[in-house]
Amino acid sequence: MSVEPVEDRVLKGIGLMLLAFLVFTGIDSSAKWLALAGLAPLQVVFVRYAGHAVLSLLLAWPREGRAMFHTENLRLELLRGAFLLGSTVCNFTAVKYLSLTLTTAIFFTGPLIVCALSIPLLGERVGPRRWAAILVGFGGAVVAIRPWGAETHWAILFSIGAVTMASMYMVLTRRLAGVDSAATQQVYSAGLATILVAPFALANWAWPADAVSWAAFCLIGAFGWGGHQLLVVAHRCAPASTLAPFVYVQIVYMTASSWLIFNQPPESWHILGAGIILCSGLYIWMRERALSAARVTPAGASTSPPPSSAPPATPPHRRP
Repeated sequence: MSVEPVEDRVLKGIGLMLLAFLVFTGIDSSAKWLALAGLAPLQVVFVRYAGHAVLSLLLAWPREGRAMFHTENLRLELLRGAFLLGSTVCNFTAVKYLSLTLTTAIFFTGPLIVCALSIPLLGERVGPRRWAAILVGFGGAVVAIRPWGAETHWAILFSIGAVTMASMYMVLTRRLAGVDSAATQQVYSAGLATILVAPFALANWAWPADAVSWAAFCLIGAFGWGGHQLLVVAHRCAPASTLAPFVYVQIVYMTASSWLIFNQPPESWHILGAGIILCSGLYIWMRERALSAARVTPAGASTSPPPSSAPPATPPHRRP
């Protein structure tokens, strides 16, 4: 099986990332609709991944056959799939009770978490300015969450868990770029989640009760497959550090969905907190770009890690 090589097509990568986040908005919107309609979170997770897995097999099998199950790093594929599953379970639980604007604001702490975890997990050095940006960003998350408020909901803990595991998923996605094909990554991530969740979902199965719920029920898996396919290809076309800032368009998509579909307009605290987190994340990205440029020798050769190495603090995709 041929693995698509890493390319240098930055504009294509950016366009695919913007489209991926729009598709990912469909996942969260469908999950919230189904949860409010009475379906259990684990059933929604199962439907999302079962549809994803079936589409991956149907579309990739004629071209790749059994070769799509071959991986150069089974451990990383399974670990990546486990982080994606954990993030999805936490997120689908959170969106039932929280507005999409708030869960998106919390999700924006992803690059801050990746940057902080890069020290113990990737052996990277993080200077005082980036540590300051991390602290400011988490301050923005506190502003959005408002733990001092009377309306603080326990589901926020699930949203925090979701972004933490999604950050790990993104690190592993970049590690597997150019190693396993997009089809292989799709099959392992969706297949693992489907198998693990099936016993719990099927034990308490319920069918949608109206046409809109049926549409969300049928489309959530397609949104999952399409978003992750776009994400994998985008990271093959451009470096993760280049794509990082475009994750913040998600707040526009999610706010529109929360307002127009669920009649939950954004609160001023959510917007303020998201803005602080956005500025912090962009500063970390700009700082890493500057440090990367400083490592380039006068002759133009770079001493930075090759494309297949772990990425810098890149925001996680939205949403598992």
